Amino acid sequence: MAKTTDHEIVSIYPFNDQQVDEMMTHSMECVLMWATKDSWPVGVTHAFVWEGGKIWLTFAEHRHRTAAIKRNPKVSVNVSSMGYGPGASEELPKGAITFKGTGEFHDDEKTKFWFYELLANKLNPGNPDGVAYWKDFLDSPLRTVLSVTPVKKIMYNSKLAGAHMAGTVEEGELGERLSSDAERMNKYRAGKGLDDR
Repeated sequence: MAKTTDHEIVSIYPFNDQQVDEMMTHSMECVLMWATKDSWPVGVTHAFVWEGGKIWLTFAEHRHRTAAIKRNPKVSVNVSSMGYGPGASEELPKGAITFKGTGEFHDDEKTKFWFYELLANKLNPGNPDGVAYWKDFLDSPLRTVLSVTPVKKIMYNSKLAGAHMAGTVEEGELGERLSSDAERMNKYRAGKGLDDR
């Protein structure tokens, strides 16, 4: 079994595809991040839907983020297991994922109808009255729908990290060190007179 006390190497704790899908399906909220015209990074919390390998969310089109994302569609979305709803299974993955992705706006009625139905059901499982209320609430004239197509994932699987620290995980279950931990970390360590890891 593999064990570590080195808390600086974190890229070796990824999620597999099934775990990514479980977290994205069960987490209730995400943080959408974009760059303003003067290069400030800004983030806002949103309810979202994970469908077709994309992150879908909505807001009113007069929000500054609409113009910002149309100007520069490169965005990031962070999702955490802290966003699971009440009573979530302990078997679900724990940790967080940040997606770098490309945003695309959808203003056609077919997409809006499909998305409002999915989001309303996610927010109100088993509650037809709640679903009907949210579908009506979301269907407003200024509302737009944004999809984010991921191009990169930055992951931290806290269950895997905990198992590694406890020595209850096989070496083969760990991910490959990414360049930040394989190269840059030792460059910074050398600058402080420390040995390679």
